[in-house]
Formats: sequence, C-alpha cells, structure tokens
Amino acid sequence: MSKSGIAGLLFVALTTTAAAQSWVPWHQSNAYPERPDRNANANSNFGLWPNPGGQAPAVLSGGDRPDISPSAPRSIALETNYGPGTIVIDTRARRLYLVQSSSQALMYPISVGRDGFRWTGTEKISRVAEWPDWHPPAEMRERQPELPEKMTGGVRNPLGARALYLGNSLYRIHGTNDTRSIGQANSSGCFRMTNAHVVDLVSRVKVGATVVVKDRL
Repeated sequence: MSKSGIAGLLFVALTTTAAAQSWVPWHQSNAYPERPDRNANANSNFGLWPNPGGQAPAVLSGGDRPDISPSAPRSIALETNYGPGTIVIDTRARRLYLVQSSSQALMYPISVGRDGFRWTGTEKISRVAEWPDWHPPAEMRERQPELPEKMTGGVRNPLGARALYLGNSLYRIHGTNDTRSIGQANSSGCFRMTNAHVVDLVSRVKVGATVVVKDRL
C-alpha cells in the first residue's frame, strides 16, 4: 500500500469511533498511541493513567526520564548494495538492519504496522528526539477527553526514550516502554524498538541517514 493510502486510512481511523470499543489500546496504535493498558505488568513503568474517563489536564507529565544504557545488537552477515549507515527495515521479518558494509549489518528486532497500516518506501531521518513529547491530535482528544493536549517525555510516554522522525511523514522509529510489543505487528505504521536498542541506534546514526522500508529482503 502507498504511503498516501495509509495516510488516508490513518485519518479515517482517527476520526471514526468503532462501535465495539471507545478507544484503541496504545499497544495497537503507534503513529498516534493512546492511553496505556491499565493492567500492564508493574515492570513496564506505565503507571496508572490519571483520571481514566475524566478530563485530563492540558499538559500531562510522562514521568521520570532515567538514563537508559544502550544494548548492542547482534552483528550478522547480510549481503546488500546499500551503503554503510543505511537503515533497512524488513517488515515481514520484523527486523531493522543498520548496514555496516556490503556483507555485514547490525540487526535489531522491532514491531511493525498491523494489517492495513504497513508501508514501503524510502525516507530520510529528519529529526532525533530524546524522551520525545507526545501531542495527541484534536480528533483523538475529542473522542477521548481524558487525553491531554501534550504528554511530556518520560517512562509513561508511549514514544519511549528516543524517536527518529522519518521525513515529513507521521512515522517514526522509536522506543517503547512496553517490550511485549516487540516482534509484533500492531502499530499504525511506526517501528518500535526496546529503549536500550533505540538508544544504541541513535548513537550510530545521524540526521539525514537513509531509511529503506521493504516488505521483505
């Protein structure tokens, strides 16, 4: 599916309330994640979403911003024509590769878009953010008045410890505080990594790096 087609699906998804549910759990919606699973394991660092069902403050704290130690990925053999420093994402395998040479790459497990929200194409990293803020769109806040206008970066924020923004699109490669989602296909088009892995990735790439998203390698 083209990126323009996916953008249309995102708009419909954000402006239409499904009859079967009043909100989408944030582990299923990545481009615009919503409130966390209140039954999440205590080790997930989510905490409880304040005032569920009520009116949220305009600005909500994402919680603490601890130092995250990077976790080095596996180095694997990978034959490729992409230059060193290129990020290549294999959505079918749910893996992100950082090309090191024509025969070697670093491999990170990721989560990808669910059915109907996967896309392929090439983008450039346009911005890198540490503990990024989250700004739920107006359509989502109208549907869910308990959502804030802004949630500051932190351990309760669904964007995790780092985010790499892909061009001018809605999509990002970012961390997650819910490691259970890694290896799954449950986002709205973004790519999630563990916080330790995204911290490692950010240390190795720069703004302007090429990101190639493929259905399979």
